[in-house]
Amino acid sequence: MPVSGSWATPANMLRVARRAEDLGYDSLWTFQRLLYPVGQDLGPSYHSVQDPVVTLAYLAGVTERVRLGVAVLNMPFFSPALLAKQLSTLQQVSGGRLDAGLGLGWLPEEFTASGVPLAGRGRRAVEYLQVLRRFWHDDIISHKGEFYEVALSHQDPRPHPAPPVLLGGTAEVALRRAGELADGWISSSRADLATMDRQIGIIKQAAREAGRDPEALRFICRGATKVREPGLADRPALTGSLEEIRSDVVALAGAGVTEVFHDLNFDPEIGNPDADPAISMRRAEEALEALAPGA
Repeated sequence: MPVSGSWATPANMLRVARRAEDLGYDSLWTFQRLLYPVGQDLGPSYHSVQDPVVTLAYLAGVTERVRLGVAVLNMPFFSPALLAKQLSTLQQVSGGRLDAGLGLGWLPEEFTASGVPLAGRGRRAVEYLQVLRRFWHDDIISHKGEFYEVALSHQDPRPHPAPPVLLGGTAEVALRRAGELADGWISSSRADLATMDRQIGIIKQAAREAGRDPEALRFICRGATKVREPGLADRPALTGSLEEIRSDVVALAGAGVTEVFHDLNFDPEIGNPDADPAISMRRAEEALEALAPGA
């Protein structure tokens, strides 16, 4: 979805969402960036980013079939109670179409602004997921752990069904955590797509060791897609001509990826506050048509 840069307007979100649904796409995706600290060089795609939860709520009201995903919400920036309530409501208003991608975050300034320490993120994530799922499944919840405390409480209405939880992360410990605890994994915008098979192998092995079925997990590739002239030297996956990009998607499926979404926000010629939004939309709509399922 158009969520970053000058093309990220409600009108363009509506156009892309409805056309994608008509073309048979399975899902629409957003991402989170809370701050762009002065002096940091994070790239233009992070300069101006719409809130992902609000955006998905808007999309829920203008679509009917397509799933709605976020890749990813950073858990430390929300209390488990708040995020459980927001995602439960989003699952309800979307008619059960939500895919909840969750991550740990990595930008120190965002942790400081959220009043949360950067240290202990992995342990925090494990406890967070336990509490989040209890809000969704238990009639009454109470919890007192290392990071979170909840008094004896109800939180209703609960989502039916609870949305799938998909974890991000690239370090081996994060990959293993996805295999042990989540319904699937989402690669990052900077992932080396040539190593996806190795990362998926780590997740599946962790799932087996945890007594889970690795074949039931979803493996989702955020495709930082850049449409360019064909025949580029040292061409990275999902950069090149439309024909080359389609071939890359087939190769990713062979590596074990179950779903790819094309994210044009990470093309600096599109997801950029200084880009011409009309040109960005024209290029995006050409890609939308050409890369559609069955195109």
